[in-house]
Amino acid sequence: MKRVGFAASNKRLPQAVRVGYPAFKAALAMKSLLLAAAVLMMPFVPVSGQLSKNRSSLNLEPGTFSVEGMTPKPVVLKVQLEAPLYPTSKFQGALGSFAPGTLVTLIAMSDTAYRVRGRARHGDVAGWIRQTDVISADPNLATNLKKLLERTQKVEELIRNRQVALGMTREEVKASLGKPSRTSAKINAQGKEEKLEFSIYERVPQTTTGRDAFGQLVQTVIYVKVEVGTLAVNFKDGVVSEIEETKGNPLGGGGVQIIPPPLFGF
Repeated sequence: MKRVGFAASNKRLPQAVRVGYPAFKAALAMKSLLLAAAVLMMPFVPVSGQLSKNRSSLNLEPGTFSVEGMTPKPVVLKVQLEAPLYPTSKFQGALGSFAPGTLVTLIAMSDTAYRVRGRARHGDVAGWIRQTDVISADPNLATNLKKLLERTQKVEELIRNRQVALGMTREEVKASLGKPSRTSAKINAQGKEEKLEFSIYERVPQTTTGRDAFGQLVQTVIYVKVEVGTLAVNFKDGVVSEIEETKGNPLGGGGVQIIPPPLFGF
């Protein structure tokens, strides 16, 4: 059997086609070169720029905590002195510095340092600076942020356990207990008072018996949602002021928990 490849078939083509093929190869090579040149001329994006959208996902050092996203709006600080910038909160190996008067956004903090984002003398950067190198409109900023962290962690624990406490906000209670079954409100000289009523459920295990594909008896445990009571939560100016068991014992005899009210002023 005769094998016919491109070279063999090329000999059978008319002269015009055989002459045109080298020109086609040359055009194809030129197109590849132009494409490579275009790729090389694309603007270079530094690694730091690619990560800028994900800075909050960076792993923090032990003894530090994230502030970003904890406050209703970003916390902005002002550099008061030439502020060296460091890769860690231990202040080793300066990366550059912020000029006096520079505004920076707070990302995280430790007992002595702030992790901030802003424009340093050499460009946009994020890193650690000393707390004493910046000033805030709130002289108690560090203390209030630590209180905010403690409160946030406690609220997250309550929501995970589907619990409610005095001092929670309306939004936090709904995140924990779900949609209320009934709402009411009244306004008096002391302000606005609101009541939300919730049906409280527990997942109760039940065992069912059936047969598998081979006809053998098998037992399966399923969980059924059962109402164990109702809870009335009263709010004053948007914060839980009173909790009442209106049916059953949904609190479980554990008493009412208390957390500090939300911190305002950021």
